[in-house]
Amino acid sequence: MHKDIATPARTKAILDKYGFSFKKSLGQNFLIDTNILRRIVDHADITEESGAIEIGPGIGALTEQLARRSKKVLAFEIDQRLLPILEETLSPYPHVSIINEDVLKADVKTAIEREFEGFDDIMVVANLPYYVTTPIIMKLLEDKLPIRGIVCMLQKEVADRISARPGTKEYGSLSIAVQYYTEAETAMIVPKTVFVPQPNVDSAVIKLTKRTEPAVAVKSESFFFQVTKASFAQRRKTLLNNLTSQLPEGKQKKEKILSALEQANVEPGRRGETLSIEEFARLSDALLPYFS
Repeated sequence: MHKDIATPARTKAILDKYGFSFKKSLGQNFLIDTNILRRIVDHADITEESGAIEIGPGIGALTEQLARRSKKVLAFEIDQRLLPILEETLSPYPHVSIINEDVLKADVKTAIEREFEGFDDIMVVANLPYYVTTPIIMKLLEDKLPIRGIVCMLQKEVADRISARPGTKEYGSLSIAVQYYTEAETAMIVPKTVFVPQPNVDSAVIKLTKRTEPAVAVKSESFFFQVTKASFAQRRKTLLNNLTSQLPEGKQKKEKILSALEQANVEPGRRGETLSIEEFARLSDALLPYFS
């Protein structure tokens, strides 16, 4: 068994050896607690038949834990200064491939086809850079990748928004977008102290299990998301006010919006945060004929 990368002493030694300095612009916070890393991998239910995709491996702390349990790991790392470090720290694990690319620009689907041919179980497991957490999660879901789900570390506040239920102040268009594709649960809360450098916020690990079918059937996915975004544009405003101000030519179509709300059996005076995903589905289907 090789020495763990994720101890404070070993992390410091690796960073010193390469003279590595953290880039704020890349949101780099490395984990220095092996127990937490192991628990993250536990939540992902990885077996020796699984493929794992990691985003932002850093110096390989989580990558190593994934490599010990899975059949293959594919990691996307944007910072080329980390490539020689990863080559050294992950040298005991020949079944790890690193792609030096921004995952938001990468063709992840093609990479999966190439790297995981014949795999039935693929899981994304990552300690995500906080400034791009939401776009990365949405890309992974919207690209309809052949993955079982995502287990990732992110800001606790974002995790709360993703797993929020209707009627809470955290509930919003992000909750609906993620829960449309997955079942979302917060798996664990993680203190700031297990990172170097320490972030200013608490973190959480969220587990997203992909649904076989989306949570609701809608006539137009893109319009459904447009309606949910519009409904939360200004949280204090009613649905009617938000929809008339946010949808194209909404002010001229106020009567039509009212009749769609009536058809969907949704009171115009309600606020977006009170609607379930099913009610949003009915509402967007009722509105669609007037806006397509």
